[in-house]
Amino acid sequence: MKRFLCLIFLLLISQLSRGQAFGEIQMQKSVAEFFYSKGPIDLIKTSLDYKKTYLLNKSDLVRVNGPTSFWDHKNKFTFDLSEVSFVNWNTGGSNSISGLVGMHFKRQFLKDDLKWGNEVIVRYGVNKQEDQKLRKTDDNFEFVSTLGYRFREDSNWFYSSKLSFKSQFTHGYNYPNRDETISQFMAPGYLFVGSGAEFTSDDAKRILYLSPITMKSTFVLNQRLADEGAFGVKEAVYDVNGNMIREGEKSRVELGLLITNELTKEILENVEIFSRLSLYSDYAHNFGNVDVDWELNLNFKVNGYIKASFGSHLKYDDDVKVKIENSEGDIVEGGSKIQWKQQLGIGLVVEL
Repeated sequence: MKRFLCLIFLLLISQLSRGQAFGEIQMQKSVAEFFYSKGPIDLIKTSLDYKKTYLLNKSDLVRVNGPTSFWDHKNKFTFDLSEVSFVNWNTGGSNSISGLVGMHFKRQFLKDDLKWGNEVIVRYGVNKQEDQKLRKTDDNFEFVSTLGYRFREDSNWFYSSKLSFKSQFTHGYNYPNRDETISQFMAPGYLFVGSGAEFTSDDAKRILYLSPITMKSTFVLNQRLADEGAFGVKEAVYDVNGNMIREGEKSRVELGLLITNELTKEILENVEIFSRLSLYSDYAHNFGNVDVDWELNLNFKVNGYIKASFGSHLKYDDDVKVKIENSEGDIVEGGSKIQWKQQLGIGLVVEL
């Protein structure tokens, strides 16, 4: 009995020492409240939590993947500028400024064994020299579309069909003569449509296209140029008195073999070479005489936005005849010649 009374007495003393009366209801903390003062962590927290009391970092969240896109895209913008100015320069010189704008848009769809690539390439350049009107230095518009289906699952070869179109935006002149144009939009215009096989490396830096059946259409939608037989179309026919019997044709269609090759390679650190070569030969007209279109560019990367470039563009078409001035001062046909253009510049490049 004495032991029982002593036990009750000790319990009363312990309750009084905590400032609570005997028999008072006590609040008990849960295990979660004991370890987390803000309360237990919710199993799910969303962006709709109006209290904004996020207990998890972004890296702790499980990513939810949306719909998968099979499209890859590339947008590239370039601008090159060069300027020369003279003040009291005793050896002489002419002030000048030149600008060249380039745009390259690329879209490619790839799903399983099906591939569809589209490219738009635009370049336009002008030059202004002291005491001279504005002159065009470059003018190019090109669209290329290629549809392919893989030979087999582990192959880099595709059954392919290719369509390409090339022309220019504005009139071209044989400067300083501005009285007559020597070219304009769709004079010439070139359209290639064909089928064959294409090899594409895994990194897409090597592309080879072989087409045994390609139709090449040349358009000259300027009747004066068509009458002259410019760019290979049939010229106008005249009688002995100089009267026109038949107008020149505005188009020419050929069927032949087309081979194209693209190569992109870093030859040195921050030095990249790009080559695009096109070879075409018509079956019906002098097969084996090859039309050549070869672009070769060296790109020197300064940083993420500044680059220098050296470009070379070589063309040869047996159907394009060059006009020259003879010893008597008359303009006559000078036959087919190799055409070559080179450019050197430094400028801004933005890729998106």
